[in-house]
Amino acid sequence: MDTTDVWRLLAQARTDLPDPCEAEDIAARAISLLAGRPPAYIAAFAQPLWDLLARSYRADLWAAAYTINGGASDDGFDYFRGWLIAQGEAVYDQALTDPDSLADQPAVIRAAADEMELSGEDILGIAWTAYRNATGEELPANAFTITYPDLDPAWDFDFDDPEEIRRRLPKLAALFLEPDET
Repeated sequence: MDTTDVWRLLAQARTDLPDPCEAEDIAARAISLLAGRPPAYIAAFAQPLWDLLARSYRADLWAAAYTINGGASDDGFDYFRGWLIAQGEAVYDQALTDPDSLADQPAVIRAAADEMELSGEDILGIAWTAYRNATGEELPANAFTITYPDLDPAWDFDFDDPEEIRRRLPKLAALFLEPDET
């Protein structure tokens, strides 16, 4: 099993949803789809999902999440990355290439207009919940491992610094920060 299986399941889960960007609905549908698979398949699904989470553990993306959500604790950044994964492979890959590209996503534009946070906590638990639903037991503790990479020191700055955010993430800054009065 690899990340292709995760992307395939999430694409299937988004099919025919009223809002194919709503992470909570995507997670619920993905759990239902996954729970119909054999327990070994469900357990194996956890590793590539967490591989995607580890790959997206990046300081530039954390700065984007912080800007979009008006802050991002460790847990908040995890939940944001869950939302990002729920959006699908193309959005995820583009955000890893250029976090500022998130400003072009309809869900991000809507979040800015409605002052909503983007969060996908339920995405993180897809394998756990599907496994419990299918077997009545907890996901085996050894179903996955995760090792986060070191964060890029070039992005080690105060994410509350609006000038620095405007310089590094200009499109997101235009959506989420008050206009620069200088």
